[in-house]
Amino acid sequence: MGYKRSPTAMIIPGKAEPEKLSGWTAELEKRNLETVKTVYKALRDGQAEKLVKVVRSELEWWYHGPPHCEHMRRLLTSESTTKAFRFRPRRIRAVGDRVMVEGWEGAGEYWVHVWTVSHGIIAQLREYFNTFITVVLRVSEDGDEARLWRSSDRVRVRVHGSLPDLVLSV
Repeated sequence: MGYKRSPTAMIIPGKAEPEKLSGWTAELEKRNLETVKTVYKALRDGQAEKLVKVVRSELEWWYHGPPHCEHMRRLLTSESTTKAFRFRPRRIRAVGDRVMVEGWEGAGEYWVHVWTVSHGIIAQLREYFNTFITVVLRVSEDGDEARLWRSSDRVRVRVHGSLPDLVLSV
């Protein structure tokens, strides 16, 4: 009785065909993007049952901004209604397991959400209100980085006064 190796055991991560790897990554990012879009649609339509399906019950949540602007936390915990504050995404981008969403309504209402999606479920939310964000990917131990996403320059022109600018390293 010998050990029979399955064909998948021979796959070496570093030797994958680039077109297959990029196709897999693109599909993952598309699914993650759809998961996050489901959150905004459910909030807009008042469909809490859809939120329960895509947001982990013990969501890890980080917030940076004025205390009175914790709108997403209030919506996700049913402390507030969608009429109190409406999130209208203006720009959205998926990179790997992260989905960055940006929106604004008038002066002083600029927000960025950085969602982390794991196996089709949202596991983490980093919420930034009235804060510019640059998301970078750390690619080496020496500190080399690749910029993945940055707050829109159009918002910088619309904002009256200055806002803090943070760098999120993932």
